[in-house]
Amino acid sequence: MEQLQFPAPISAHQVLSQFETFRTHDVEEARNWGTRVFCENRLRFLGHQDRLDAYMYYRRLGGVGIGRMSYGGDILIDPGKLDSFLLIQMPVSGHENLQLGKQEICSTPSRASIINAHEPVRIHHTSGTEKLIIRIDRNLLEHHCQQHLGHGLRQAIEFNPSMDLSTPQGQRWMRMVSWLYDTLSSDDEPLNPMLKAQLEQSLIAMVLACQPSNYSAELNADDRSIAPAFVRKVERYIEEHAHEPLTIVDLAEYSGVSSRSLFSGFRRYRNTSPIQYLKEVRLRRVHDELKLSNTAETTVTCTALRWGFNHLGHFTTDYKKRFGESPSTTLTR
Repeated sequence: MEQLQFPAPISAHQVLSQFETFRTHDVEEARNWGTRVFCENRLRFLGHQDRLDAYMYYRRLGGVGIGRMSYGGDILIDPGKLDSFLLIQMPVSGHENLQLGKQEICSTPSRASIINAHEPVRIHHTSGTEKLIIRIDRNLLEHHCQQHLGHGLRQAIEFNPSMDLSTPQGQRWMRMVSWLYDTLSSDDEPLNPMLKAQLEQSLIAMVLACQPSNYSAELNADDRSIAPAFVRKVERYIEEHAHEPLTIVDLAEYSGVSSRSLFSGFRRYRNTSPIQYLKEVRLRRVHDELKLSNTAETTVTCTALRWGFNHLGHFTTDYKKRFGESPSTTLTR
C-alpha cells in the first residue's frame, strides 16, 4: 500500500520569507518599524558599530502576530513598558540579556523570554542573534483566560518571564510554535476567519498551560468546574445586572443562601468575593465602553458613574491597576 507523504519542515531561511516587513542598515528606520509593529522604543549601539543590519519577517493574525527578526549588531533596546501586549521571544541563535524590573534574564535557544504587559524592560540584543517573536494582544489573552476560568480576572496576567525550553512543558510549547511557523510560512493566502480564531485560541491555551503564571493554580484546579450552583447562578446574575445597584444582601437573596455561604463559595471556588467579582465586571464594561467611544461622545466621569463607580479617585486607581493605563488614556487612544 502506498504510504502518505508528509511535507518536511521548512528550513530556517524560509521561515515567513514571504512576509518581509523591513530590512535596513539605518538605526532610525529600524526604530520606526519597531514602533509600528510593537511600541515606542529607543535603540542605541553598544561597542563601536556605526550601522545595523536589521530585518523582520512578520505576519499578523488578528490579535496575534508571529515573526522572525534580528538587529544584526550589539544593540540596546529600550521600549519602556509594552502596555497593550505580551511578547514572547525565542532566540534561534545568539542570546539576549533582559532587564525586567529587578529581574535579569539571559534568553538563549534553550530559554525563551516572556515580557509581560506593563512591565518595564530593557533588552541587550547581542551581535549574531536571530529570534522568533510572538506578540499577543493583552485583551485577547485576558479574554481567553477568563473563558478558561469561568469568571473575570482579579488582576493582570503575569507569567514567569523565563521559559525553560528543555522541560516537557517547554518542548510541548516549541512543538506548537514549530507547527504554527511551518503552517503560516508555507501559506500566504488570507486565512479563513474560523481558522484564524482557532490558531489564536490554540496558541493562547498552550502558553497558559505550559508557562507558570499567577493564574496557573486556578487553571489547573480540578474543582474549578464543579463550583456550587449558587456561585454560578450569582455570576450569571452579576454579568446580566452589573449596571444595577447591587448589594451583597441582594445577591444572597437571589442565590438562596446566606451572605456568609455566598462569600465562602466565591472564596473557595473563585478565589475572590461576590462584590470584588461585581467590581471586576463593571471595570471591564467601563473599559469596553471607553475603547469604543470618543471624547466627543462621552466622558470618563459619565461612564464611571453609569457603572456604579461613585468615588472617582478610587475608580481611577483600580482602573490603572487593572488595565495599566488611566481611563482617559483609553478614551483618547
